[in-house]
Amino acid sequence: MIDCKGHRYEKEIILLCVRWYLAYPLSYRNLEEMMAERGVAVDHTNVYRWVQKFTPLLEARFRRGKKQPVGLSWRMDETYIKIKGQWKYLYRAVDKTGQTVDFLLTAHRDKKAALRFLKKVIRQHGRPTKVTIDQSGANTAALIALNANANANANANANANANADSNIEIRQRKYLNNLIEQDHRAIKRIVRPMLGFQTFASARITLQGIELMHRINKGQIHNPQALSAADQFYSRVLT
Repeated sequence: MIDCKGHRYEKEIILLCVRWYLAYPLSYRNLEEMMAERGVAVDHTNVYRWVQKFTPLLEARFRRGKKQPVGLSWRMDETYIKIKGQWKYLYRAVDKTGQTVDFLLTAHRDKKAALRFLKKVIRQHGRPTKVTIDQSGANTAALIALNANANANANANANANANADSNIEIRQRKYLNNLIEQDHRAIKRIVRPMLGFQTFASARITLQGIELMHRINKGQIHNPQALSAADQFYSRVLT
């Protein structure tokens, strides 16, 4: 259960505003107006503070639950996110069925950033068998480096089987990467009304929440009762 003690608003109102902001294409001022129509006076700055405070708690709450496993064939790509007037990069990966594997917000789009993203994803899900990318040289270089490092470690351990199993097949086929490009649109649809973020930290937290709601909508969180996305959310955070 998410603890909202110390706030003058009821927990249901706080979590409603947070979920709506992360799940739908709304601005903070949109939510202020919507709540006013319901007789609740909430300043848009309050909603901002709630999103920043409770999103990491929500992510941790859902992370403890059982998740649907992702496949071993991934589609990897990056999209643009504007922060304080400058474009930054959101690295994302989905499996071949469209399930979100992971994401990472970075300041740069280069081999170092791509390699950091891949290492993060592999820590969470293990090594994939295939990764499909576009013609990005940085992503290609990161995958080659990842394979080379795995092979060097395997050779150092004199383990031929580990060496054979560690190589990731790198595929550069644009039509196969349409899947993740379509998936980007679901995230960008939510981000667009926000009109850009003011800090890297606030962008990272907000995107964490948007990605969480997207995973819930896609059925990636264990849901044996077949609840709607909204009911599944409230069943976990209000009880």
